Amino acid sequence: MLTIPNLISLVRLALIPVFVWLLFGQDNPFAAGWLLGLIGSTDWIDGYLARRLNQVSEVGKFLDPLADRLAVVTAVVGGLITGDLPFWFAWALIIREILIGIGAIIVAIMGHTKLDVRNLGKLATLLLYSAVAWFFVGAEWEWTKVIAWLAGVPGLILYYIVGYQYAGDAVKAIRAGQADSN
Repeated sequence: MLTIPNLISLVRLALIPVFVWLLFGQDNPFAAGWLLGLIGSTDWIDGYLARRLNQVSEVGKFLDPLADRLAVVTAVVGGLITGDLPFWFAWALIIREILIGIGAIIVAIMGHTKLDVRNLGKLATLLLYSAVAWFFVGAEWEWTKVIAWLAGVPGLILYYIVGYQYAGDAVKAIRAGQADSN
């Protein structure tokens, strides 16, 4: 359980309250944005190291996506509250997360394991992490909002495309499970 990749995921989780403190306690969206960028940029490191060091674990398979979801949800809700994220953009992310969450619950109830991660999903996550972080940094450096839009719009489109693909994967997994039980 105590592996280098899991330690990285735990550090990422531990940085989320620091993000909240910077955003609300210090009223510093600029610093919060940089921290979110750091959290997001380390997203791939834990998975890479787990495979490279042969330290893939069930705990890690749970911690890594947990850190991603909590960081994104915290940042998006925080950005809505502070006004650092565009309203429609934030709600588009929230709605997609809710739909995927409901889908994951249904798949789990049906007794299926986690669906395979798609590379397009990784790209969408990277773009959205970047966009959200740049929107926060844009509180001080206005020009970074251009970068946020350039990453955010394609990231959001890809996020919904991948969500649709995951829905198809879920239906196939459920049908395959039903066929196996017959």
